[in-house]
Amino acid sequence: MPAVLERLRTALPLQQRSVLQYTLASGGIVGLAFQGLADRIFDYAQHELRDARLLVEKIIGLGGEPPTDVAPLRWNADAGQAVDWLIESEQEATAALHAVIPETGQEARSEALEHLMEHMILRKQSQIDFLLRARRRAE
Repeated sequence: MPAVLERLRTALPLQQRSVLQYTLASGGIVGLAFQGLADRIFDYAQHELRDARLLVEKIIGLGGEPPTDVAPLRWNADAGQAVDWLIESEQEATAALHAVIPETGQEARSEALEHLMEHMILRKQSQIDFLLRARRRAE
């Protein structure tokens, strides 16, 4: 499963960014229209941390080593732009997780990995959809 391992190693730095980017946004978001999002965004950070651990476990389980780098973070004091960046970066991370699926194969452990990726994608997409709705209301 070298291709799966490589795709997982590509996804992990994006997942690690998700943890930190949501944490930055939840602690730094300002403006009346966005204050209600701070706690929910922090909940997302906690989900992202759990999923990062699952990716590390899978990489190790396949005999690889997890990368220790993190995809580039951004800080923006403008809450709308911060949410826009969350949306953009999460779409990139979702695409990286999706890229794992075609490489998984057809054996039992492959099916389990595919379902894990689908679960992560589903959760991330729900978060993206929420942020898109919040962004529309704020404008």
